[in-house]
Amino acid sequence: MKLCRFSSGKEEKKGILENGKIKEVIGSFFTGFTVTTNEYDPDKVKFLPPVLPSKVVCVGRNYAEHAKELGNEVPEEPLIFLKPSTAIIGTEDCIIYPSTSREVHFEAELGVVIGKKCKAVTPDQAKDYILGFTCVNDVTARDIQKKENKFTRAKSFDTFCPIGPVIQTELNPLSVQVISRLNGEIKQNGNTKDMIHNVYQLISFISNVMTLLPGDLIATGTPSGVGPMNVGDTIEVEVEGIGILRNYVKQ
Repeated sequence: MKLCRFSSGKEEKKGILENGKIKEVIGSFFTGFTVTTNEYDPDKVKFLPPVLPSKVVCVGRNYAEHAKELGNEVPEEPLIFLKPSTAIIGTEDCIIYPSTSREVHFEAELGVVIGKKCKAVTPDQAKDYILGFTCVNDVTARDIQKKENKFTRAKSFDTFCPIGPVIQTELNPLSVQVISRLNGEIKQNGNTKDMIHNVYQLISFISNVMTLLPGDLIATGTPSGVGPMNVGDTIEVEVEGIGILRNYVKQ
């Protein structure tokens, strides 16, 4: 099932995308909803970020080849950091290139949307706490990250966390392709089977640090092939079984 948030005119709505139509739903993705008879053409609505998380928990260096390409050691435990909720944008929205950076990178990732309050779960329990999966672009001001040797400022600019276009509730996160395209050219083409710490291990580790709330998002790391974007570029993130997250880089 593909869950989405969208706007038709000035109204924000929720729906299920199936058979080329959006069926409007009433209620909550987290506590239950009812499917209505209202249908919308996906080409005639604006897709909104499919979830509005209280926090975005990101995982760094979770693919060995990506760690290698940036000259970093592979961490023994998951390396986690946070992005603010204000960084969230949806598909077809613009990534704003900050004036304080000269090197902004794309990072295609599988995102995990938490479905219910999650604290101190085991990897075997983690599956029960997942609502579904989405595409994430962990946009990074790489020059700032290198200069400060920190993640917070480099990762936290407004518009630096595009997500969407939908939440796919039926997906095996242990083996899906994660692809990025810059102006139509494939730059990253990895598979989640190459993660150092898989999705269930990540949920367990993070939930033993902080309580995850319904709607919280985990960005699970990026495969090798990251690189710079420039003003005027179009960047796409595609995760097998979910769809394409498309954004435009603007000044």
